[in-house]
Amino acid sequence: MKNVLIVDDEKLIVKGLKFSLEQDDMAVDMAYDGETAVEMARAKEYDIILLDIMLPKLTGLEVCQVIREFSDVPIIMLTAKGEDMDKIIGLEYGADDYITKPFNILEVKARIKAILRRNSRNDSSKQEKSNAIEQKGLRIETDSRRVFIGDKEVNLTAKEFELVLILVSNPNKVYSRDELMKMVWGPGYRGDARTVDVHVRRLREKIEKNPAEPEYIYTKWGVGYYFQE
Repeated sequence: MKNVLIVDDEKLIVKGLKFSLEQDDMAVDMAYDGETAVEMARAKEYDIILLDIMLPKLTGLEVCQVIREFSDVPIIMLTAKGEDMDKIIGLEYGADDYITKPFNILEVKARIKAILRRNSRNDSSKQEKSNAIEQKGLRIETDSRRVFIGDKEVNLTAKEFELVLILVSNPNKVYSRDELMKMVWGPGYRGDARTVDVHVRRLREKIEKNPAEPEYIYTKWGVGYYFQE
């Protein structure tokens, strides 16, 4: 049984989501403000979190940022329709996906199941692989899903880890943003190329000495991204 945390101050939305997810044998906890959400995420290990942006006490973006300091649990942001900036900022703060309100509950369930399937495959792969990949002072431990620059560990989200693993495992191979989106978010993901751009920018901020002059993740203008050996 998968553990889901729903965070939204609109109790009718939470009630509807909880009822629907429980029909799919998911265990659902609820929080109605940002502070409670952080406390619950610290106290219990969740498989996925649905997080509204507009919350009392702490905003959804603040909650996402705090959770990313101690967990890489997948987070789906819930944003008001048409607020593109909220979506982009949510990704900047470490969210894995976003869904706009009003939403179709079937779409929400499909997004959740897609993320859970990817994480399950990653866990299986993690058990099968124990080798570390080392390139230019960057070390990726595939078994523990940890990344180091020299002796310093870099805290990456699940999506950032998958991106750097794909690129570093295939040096000098240029991947288009569409290819990376399909490989990391899955072929059914409905987001646009900005999702990849945002995650690459966040990744560079974490692993590059100077993100404006990268040593690891390069841009092939008009094509995509690659790791230069």
